[in-house]
Amino acid sequence: MTRRAVVIGATGQIGRVAVGALARDGWAVTAVSRGGGRDEEWPEDVRVAAADRADDGALAAAVGDGCDVLVDMVAYGPEHARQLVTLADRVGSAVVVSSVSVYEDDKGRNFDTQGEPDGFPEYPVPMGEGQRTVKPGETSYSTRKAGLERELLAAGGRLPTTLLRAGAIHGPRCQTPRELYFVKRNLDGRSRRVLPYGGLSRFHPANVHNIAELIRLAAARPGSRALNAVDPDAPTVAEIAAAIDAVMGVETETVLLEGPPPSPTVGDTPWSVPVPVVCDMSAAERELGYRPVVARYADRLPETVAWIEGRLAGRDWREAYPKMFQNYGDLFDYTAEDDFLDK
Repeated sequence: MTRRAVVIGATGQIGRVAVGALARDGWAVTAVSRGGGRDEEWPEDVRVAAADRADDGALAAAVGDGCDVLVDMVAYGPEHARQLVTLADRVGSAVVVSSVSVYEDDKGRNFDTQGEPDGFPEYPVPMGEGQRTVKPGETSYSTRKAGLERELLAAGGRLPTTLLRAGAIHGPRCQTPRELYFVKRNLDGRSRRVLPYGGLSRFHPANVHNIAELIRLAAARPGSRALNAVDPDAPTVAEIAAAIDAVMGVETETVLLEGPPPSPTVGDTPWSVPVPVVCDMSAAERELGYRPVVARYADRLPETVAWIEGRLAGRDWREAYPKMFQNYGDLFDYTAEDDFLDK
């Protein structure tokens, strides 16, 4: 009997890859997005449906008479958890993308406190899913994701849900690609860069293909659980910069600083953290039989770089990536950087 999967957020960065992975694994997939679009790489038998996930009726109509698994890329907050649970009588199980930002350290520090003095969390290395999480609330991305998780895990008897706590997602079509920091600098001919913390910062990346593989495996093995979703390797920011240079065929002098960035616009890369954020994947290996399909961060880097270059072509970076500018501010204050380097 054919297994049916419904994927919400199907035309997003992870959704496009996950739909393809499920379809090639024999699932009859309905790809749900606001525009009802289709990816050219999907098998022809993938169905598409247009629905705004904020519209309960439209989402219910997309699920139709039922499905074996409901995969949600864009769930955010407890209200979305409750929305999914209302469909439990027609859904066998769910797989929902969450975030490592739900974690806090043993002193109660988390990503929301990182701007405070001594506020950056110090997690175990590597960090397992047993690490405590932030208190659910409405104050931030992290607290709302924690609320989503708590509601879904509490409803595990009605709707078994696998929550995938993704790290720093990378791959084409990302709205906030951290790689932009080095790609644009290379396109602009910058011959030097500043890296704080000795260039040793590690913020665990998660390739979209590895996340899609976790989704595929979790769909076939229903359960109520939270699992990390990151790559096998966690390269340092200096290694990431060097890998991007290699893809683009450039050489850059790296100026290493032992401490934090000298100012908010000099050396403060999207990976620059004072202590490592590295996750353990043994639970996914044990519970799902997971084996990564992308072994190293650098393996799929060329397609990410090419996507960013294409999107930047002839455009101001703030127009090409408005969410990146909103989240990080001015990443390319070359005047301030030159002033610092020329002192």
